[in-house]
Amino acid sequence: MALPATNGFSVLQHRNFRYYLLARILGTIAVQMQSVAIGWQVYAMTGNVFDLGLIGLAQFAPFLLLILIAGHVADRYNRRNIILACLCMQLLCSVLLFSYTFTGLSVVWPVFAVLSIYGSARAFMMPATQAILIHLVPPESFSKAVALGSSSFQVAVILGPTFGGLLYLAGPKTVYGIVGTLLVISVLLMSATRVDGQADKPQAASWHTLLEGLRFVWSKPLVLGAISLDLFAVLFGGATALLPAYANDVLHAGPTALGLLRTSTGVGAALTSILLAFFPISNKVGRWMFGGVAVFGLGTIVLGVSHSLILAMACLLLMGAGDMVSVYIRHILVQFATPDAIRGRVSAVNAVFIGASNELGEFESGVTAGWFGLVRALILGGVATLAVTGIWAWRFPVLSRMDRFPKLQRQEDAAT
Repeated sequence: MALPATNGFSVLQHRNFRYYLLARILGTIAVQMQSVAIGWQVYAMTGNVFDLGLIGLAQFAPFLLLILIAGHVADRYNRRNIILACLCMQLLCSVLLFSYTFTGLSVVWPVFAVLSIYGSARAFMMPATQAILIHLVPPESFSKAVALGSSSFQVAVILGPTFGGLLYLAGPKTVYGIVGTLLVISVLLMSATRVDGQADKPQAASWHTLLEGLRFVWSKPLVLGAISLDLFAVLFGGATALLPAYANDVLHAGPTALGLLRTSTGVGAALTSILLAFFPISNKVGRWMFGGVAVFGLGTIVLGVSHSLILAMACLLLMGAGDMVSVYIRHILVQFATPDAIRGRVSAVNAVFIGASNELGEFESGVTAGWFGLVRALILGGVATLAVTGIWAWRFPVLSRMDRFPKLQRQEDAAT
């Protein structure tokens, strides 16, 4: 039975979107569970904090090296098949980790080798998943699909580590076994998904074709402003990396408080995504986007001066909500403003900006905390985010004054 058009879940009436969404949810939960198990297992084996950093590096290095090539591939080959292949690679990783644990090996380099495979799969999967969504639903349902997809992703990010931590009590083999099972289901669901409107268009890769997405972003003030705003806002407002020290040194609390703090951001983002599914933003889009970033910056400042766990959780919840509003608008804007022929490469550029902002933001927060102290670093990060918001509103007036998404505006003009 078809859902009412006003219902935020009405987009689920589209069969291919349902299958894709469920495959993505299960795959994300699996990956999050696996990340928890890997961290605990590696640290238990070596007791070396540096090895925890190598876990991230082993995944990020191949991602950074391959992401532009992955964007080219997403534009030349069927994106559904790319996602399916990447899910199979992730399944292979879980099988290798299970085998590694089952045999009782006591060295960690095989884990890093497996993670490099996972990082490669992530590089090819991200542009394909960002670019495929517009082919799974009609244009009028796209904003709801983005909101529901974002909220589902946030819920999976919250649930995955929780499940992984609980299941790890039964041993890492249990976690990897269940991860493999979830990924098998994801592969089957993605196999049943059909994508209309995109066929294979093989073309030799060159520096010209690889950099076409970057040239497009640079030539479009709307797209450049939206992507770079997120880059610098997250770069200066990377408070998440400092939460362990904040919980211990400022709140004088333990790991339970840290878990609550980390969860708060995801809860804020998930709740906001659900609201956006029912009440999509269609007017004053530019103001909403800059307002979301400003809320993120203000939340960071208040977090820095807070000594209360409840207030800190409220700040992080608002930061997650503000960030989700910005992410929601940016995703819709980039997809609507980009021709399908280069959508994968533009999504790859977006992925590079997102990855750089997260990784460099954590590094920047650690450096400023070392220089100025933890509290001052948080406050300065929030102030810098607000400054970026103001500068970008002045530098990209076409973005800050945007009322409606360009494609929806053209459709309305054509109708009148």
